[in-house]
Amino acid sequence: MRKKISFVILSNTGAPAKQICASKTSIRIFGVILIAGLFLFGYGIYDYYHLKLATAELQLREVTLSSQLNEILNQRKQIQEFANEISALKDKLVALNQFEKKIRIIANIEKADDSDNIFGVGGSIPEDLDAQIPLKEKHNSLMREMHDQIQQLDLASVNQEGNFESLLKDLHDQQNLLAATPAIRPTRGWTTSKFGYRKSPFTGRREFHKGYDIATKEGAEVLATADGVVTFNGRKGLLGKIIIIDHGHGMVTRYAHCKKFLKKPGEKVKRWEPIATVGNTGRSTGPHVHYEVHLNGIPVNPEKYMLN
Repeated sequence: MRKKISFVILSNTGAPAKQICASKTSIRIFGVILIAGLFLFGYGIYDYYHLKLATAELQLREVTLSSQLNEILNQRKQIQEFANEISALKDKLVALNQFEKKIRIIANIEKADDSDNIFGVGGSIPEDLDAQIPLKEKHNSLMREMHDQIQQLDLASVNQEGNFESLLKDLHDQQNLLAATPAIRPTRGWTTSKFGYRKSPFTGRREFHKGYDIATKEGAEVLATADGVVTFNGRKGLLGKIIIIDHGHGMVTRYAHCKKFLKKPGEKVKRWEPIATVGNTGRSTGPHVHYEVHLNGIPVNPEKYMLN
C-alpha cells in the first residue's frame, strides 16, 4: 500500500474541516509543475523587460537616424548652394576680366605680356557646375569638381589682381605723361608768328622760327602749359628774360621776352599755373610771348600741343 499525505484545511468561519489526501508522486509532479510555471513566468517577465528596452533603443535609433537624414539633406542642399556660388564667382571674375580689357582699349594701354587668360596660359573658362545632379549617385563627383574649380578660381583671382595692379600702374604712368605733356596756349592773345620758316621782322631775310609768338598786353599772365619743374629763369641773349620748365619724359618748354618771373628754379608747377608776366625784353617788336616746345632736345611745333 502506497503512503499518502493528508492535508487538513480549516476555515475561520466555523465550517467543518476538509481533508485532502495526495500521494507523494502527485505532490512531486505538482511541485515540478509549480516550479516550471514560476520559471516560465519569470522568464516571460525578463523577456518582456528586455523587449521593452530593445523597443526604446530602437525608437531612439529611429529618431537619431531621422535627425541624421535631415542633416544629410541639409548638407546636400548646402553643397548645391555652394556649387551655385562657385559658378557665380567665376562669372564675376570673367566679368572683371572683360571690364579690364575695356579699360585698356579705352585708355589705349596694351598688356606687357601676351597672357590674355586669367585661368592660365592655354586654360579655358571652367564649365558651370551642375548643382542639380542627384547627389545620392554623384556626390563624390560634384565634390571633386568643386575642389578643382576652387583651385582654378584661386589662380584666376591672383592673376586678375596682378592685371589690375598692372593696369593701375599703367594708368598712373599715362596720367603723369598726360599731365606732363603741353596742352594749352601759354597766354591769351593774337598769333603773330608760327613755328617754321618765316621772313625776319628785323633783317627781312628768310629764317627758321623755333617757337610760336602770341602778342598780348604787357603784364598779362604767362601760364605753364603742363606740370613740371622750373629749371631756369633769367636773361638769355636775344630772347630776353626767359623761364624754362622741364616736364620729364624728354619734354621741355621755354617762355621768352618775359617782364617778371613768378616762379624760381626748383619750384614745381601745374598746368594753368602763372609762372611769369608778358614783357618786351630782348629783341622784340612789342609785348608778346615767344613759346617753344622741345622734345628730346629738338624744337617741335608748339601748335600741335595746343588744345584750346
